[in-house]
Amino acid sequence: MTPCNYNDARRGFLKKTAAVAALYLTPSLVAKTFAMDGFVPKPIAKEKLSVTINGKLVQMEIDARITILNLLREELAYTGTKKGCEMGQCGACTIHINGKRTKSCMQLAVAYQNTKIITIEGLSTTEQLHPMQAAFLKHDAFQCGYCTSGQIMSAVSCVREGQAKSRDSIKAYMDTNICRCGAYQNIVDAIQEVAKTGIKI
Repeated sequence: MTPCNYNDARRGFLKKTAAVAALYLTPSLVAKTFAMDGFVPKPIAKEKLSVTINGKLVQMEIDARITILNLLREELAYTGTKKGCEMGQCGACTIHINGKRTKSCMQLAVAYQNTKIITIEGLSTTEQLHPMQAAFLKHDAFQCGYCTSGQIMSAVSCVREGQAKSRDSIKAYMDTNICRCGAYQNIVDAIQEVAKTGIKI
């Protein structure tokens, strides 16, 4: 293939890819296209969901395809749980489900019927900050703050599960949470302080 033909083919491929992406990201446009062809798409499957979030029972009908992350942020306004990579790699969306840390971007909400979910908004049940939140503030364990809610949720699990016995064990447990600002040492300091107090969190 000559350089000219290669470039033409590459441009053609990129144009087709962009067109497909635009259709995928624009459902209304897809619907209009189908309607023009006389095709009527099936309605989106709905499911009833009953779940307890931050101590409050939530019962609603949801899109069967929605993740817990999108349910929390877009349907229920729990925006403390952050969207990061949406691929289960960065940890910004970490929450607790039935007491276990979970990356909410990778979980379909319908799979968690009758579970108990805790987000960063529900971590403290009093007017005071949760001890881990207070420790993060004390040790300046954040910079931009975008990953902080996920870091704190994982940090609480780290202490609860007995994984905060040393700096190395803390680092190993927390390696699924990325801080693009690089506040890792301060995060470890905060977790160590809470672990050493021996208070039940």
